[in-house]
Amino acid sequence: MPFPASHPALERALSERGYIEPTPVQAAVLEAEGGRDLLVSAQTGSGKTVAFGLALAETLIGDADRIADNAAPLALVIAPTRELALQVSKELEWLYASAGARIATCVGGMDPRAERRVLDRGAAIVVGTPGRLKDHLERGALDLSELRAVVLDEADEMLDMGFAEDLTFLLDAAPSERRTLLFSATLAKDIVALARTYQNDALRIDTTSKNAPHGDIEYKAIRVQPNEIEHGVVNVLRYFEAPGALVFANTRERVKHLTSSLRERGFSVVGLSGELTQNLRSEALQALRDGHARVCVATDVAARGIDLPDLGLVIHAEIPVNKATLLHRSGRTGRAGKKGVSVLMVSYARRRKAELMLQSAGITAEWSGPPTAEMIEAKDHERMMSDPVLTAPADDENLALGRQLLERSSPEQVAAALIRLYRQKLPAPEDVRDDERMARAQSTGRNDRGQKDGPLTDFARGGEMAWFRINIGRDKNADPKWLMPTICRVGGVSKPEIGAIRIFDRETKFEIVKDAEDRFRAAIARGLEDGMTIETAVAPGPKERPVSRWDKSPRARRDDGDDRPARAPRPPRPHADAPKKPWAPRPAAETPDVAPARPVDSDGKWIKRTKLTPTPEGKQPWVDKKKKPWTPRAETASPTAGDQPWKGKPKGKPAGGDRPWAPKDARGKPTGPKPFKARKSRG
Repeated sequence: MPFPASHPALERALSERGYIEPTPVQAAVLEAEGGRDLLVSAQTGSGKTVAFGLALAETLIGDADRIADNAAPLALVIAPTRELALQVSKELEWLYASAGARIATCVGGMDPRAERRVLDRGAAIVVGTPGRLKDHLERGALDLSELRAVVLDEADEMLDMGFAEDLTFLLDAAPSERRTLLFSATLAKDIVALARTYQNDALRIDTTSKNAPHGDIEYKAIRVQPNEIEHGVVNVLRYFEAPGALVFANTRERVKHLTSSLRERGFSVVGLSGELTQNLRSEALQALRDGHARVCVATDVAARGIDLPDLGLVIHAEIPVNKATLLHRSGRTGRAGKKGVSVLMVSYARRRKAELMLQSAGITAEWSGPPTAEMIEAKDHERMMSDPVLTAPADDENLALGRQLLERSSPEQVAAALIRLYRQKLPAPEDVRDDERMARAQSTGRNDRGQKDGPLTDFARGGEMAWFRINIGRDKNADPKWLMPTICRVGGVSKPEIGAIRIFDRETKFEIVKDAEDRFRAAIARGLEDGMTIETAVAPGPKERPVSRWDKSPRARRDDGDDRPARAPRPPRPHADAPKKPWAPRPAAETPDVAPARPVDSDGKWIKRTKLTPTPEGKQPWVDKKKKPWTPRAETASPTAGDQPWKGKPKGKPAGGDRPWAPKDARGKPTGPKPFKARKSRG
């Protein structure tokens, strides 16, 4: 039965691809009235790309057999990320191959000059990211005058990533009589507001279930110690042995660390984060599609729209930030009717967050401990016994070689060699244990003190504690803000299991609850970070306190039950017992009744006082000195050129002619022709 496409050319392309029947979102789009705007909400992996490709057929092709050659694009598809834009472009290429449509891709990280040359040659459909499309539009390389349809794929993600301004710019530049198709995983308020502004009488299609999660994804929550998350990821990868697996981390540095750690253990792994160039990111995804790599460690940049074939496992090495991120990460598996597994690695400190996130998403996860080495070996045995290599028919050459091996070795030796070769290519499992305290709290609903388990009463201090010492003190800028996570990570304990922390100059003492002491000792015995040592310590004395960094002198010892000698008594001060003089008011200073008059001259003017150096004979700070009386200067006649020879001397250089000097303007610069000067030859 052929796929019920909207155009014969698309129907042939779908049949060649093996499409038999449409998904719910594709069927809803095909049943919609042609030419209307669409507001579609569907789960990840439900075939939205093919759905809006089918919806565009009537607008782009109509009743014609092929799309006519045109200079300006007829449809514009906007995607949030480079990977999703490239993937949409590849999907539309095979879908519209029979219709003769040319597809142009404009994404960041690629050569814009090459993209401009493709746009100049003409393309029926342009797929790109908002930033690069806006750049081409501002530079005049992208012409939207003949645009008939605009598709916003993963619109909610574009708004979350801050592309609202770029989307508004592109939609305002498009013709007003166009079609607008908006596809999103969720229909939040901002998405509905965007649709109300730029869509006209849109048909709303919602194929998501409000209460039921993705039916093709199995969710599992693994209890692990904080310092054994990497070992838990290794065992989960070994236990499921999926053809393709995605391991998600929250930061780029964590992606680098996990990638190198898994590669050292023998996994074929690639990393994917935002700091990589577009070519490196494309090579990583292509390695997964070709089967050259089996594991990809990525940040949330790969959580949207990436379609990887045979991706059967998603591992959340770090808990997602919210419910939407959890659903989009997990949606990379279980696509197109295939089954998948989503595993959350949960430590004791993140247990409440994981439980609330799963509850708000309507997901029922299976809680268990990490797969042990015995469980992984049993799985390897089952997979080896059912390996298609053992049941596939052998050719004559292989049979002949097998007979030669049996003539030289026994069947048991050949089988043992086969098993040994099979196990050599598999990474060794790690020794990981279940978090018994978390399991006990989940099964009984009570914490270690028997109280009702809750986010504020997970553990109450006050029981027996054990003291330890770490060689990090104030000289290394020790601070409880980062010491606490460090102790939790290296010791496999949680924050409530750590008591008092006392920081000294060259070391720090801290408490561990007695119930976790054995587990803490076993964790630090397996190895610590470079330069770090943790050992048992004696509890500090009652009066012992951290020494100030400015107090370099040794503290005096007190006899207060401690092993320190008593402090010597301080000698009394010499004036401590001396009687104090009675208070008496200070006598007032004698002041003259009349201020001394300042001397004046005969005209009644003050005489200027000139300061002089005091003499030993008397205390004469100044002498009175009269000013000379002012007299007007006598008027004198203006000098003439005859009386003073320098006054009549002409200024300026001779300018030739009968003029003795060159006249000057108001600014003092000479006017008239300048005298001729012969230039010296440089030769």
